[in-house]
Amino acid sequence: MTDAPMIATAYKVLTGEQMATLEAGSFAGAPVDLADGYIHLSTADQLTETVDKHFAGQDDLHVAAIDLDAIGDAVKWEESRGGALFPHIYGGPLLLETVIAYGPLERGDDGKVRLPVAG
Repeated sequence: MTDAPMIATAYKVLTGEQMATLEAGSFAGAPVDLADGYIHLSTADQLTETVDKHFAGQDDLHVAAIDLDAIGDAVKWEESRGGALFPHIYGGPLLLETVIAYGPLERGDDGKVRLPVAG
């Protein structure tokens, strides 16, 4: 674990069913989150690679933008893929009140995942 980068927003990729759970108020985590003991998030720069690596071939995906400041000390930045720092939420579910935008996963002409826009 190391000092947090100066990033205020991170992103969670969710299936349609998981998004519906979050929209109801909170989301405890995907099976990998529950197994690892924390909720995996990605920065904007990491998001497309995360989708390509962990969600390839899946349909009905959604992206939620998370306000890391609203989560506070429950966010820990830890080394993962290629030594990059990734944000992880420890000690509780992802709450809808910390989500600042969400929408269906879409890609731009360049193939990169588009970030959700509040609306």
